[in-house]
Amino acid sequence: RTRMASSSESSIRAIQSPDAPSAIGPYSQAVLHVTTNTLYVSGCIALDKDSGELVSDDVAEQTEKALSNMRAIVEAAGGSMGKVVQATVLLRDMADFATVNGVYATFFPGIKPARATYAVAGLPRNACVEIAATAGLD
Repeated sequence: RTRMASSSESSIRAIQSPDAPSAIGPYSQAVLHVTTNTLYVSGCIALDKDSGELVSDDVAEQTEKALSNMRAIVEAAGGSMGKVVQATVLLRDMADFATVNGVYATFFPGIKPARATYAVAGLPRNACVEIAATAGLD
């Protein structure tokens, strides 16, 4: 007997980009809600897709790589960074706020997404920054 997918299962699709590191836990890089064309991107850290290691201890370099990984995921879903409507930034140290903002701004040259930024006690792989996002696709 064939099991039919529930309506909630058939309205979502996992997104996987070969140009970004695989998820390091039991989650998808992103999930596309097909009905609303809304993309939910999991938190991205500065992992190299080949080695699985952080690219650097430098917060600016980590921010650049985390956002490059995010861009690869968004593009795999058929979107662009200009379609990101909301972002959540997690910082290991709020003293890095200005540095992260400097790099972050270069990825969103047009309308900036709504955003929340939090200082947290720790991040996966001891990263300095993690960024998650929601994008509306066409």
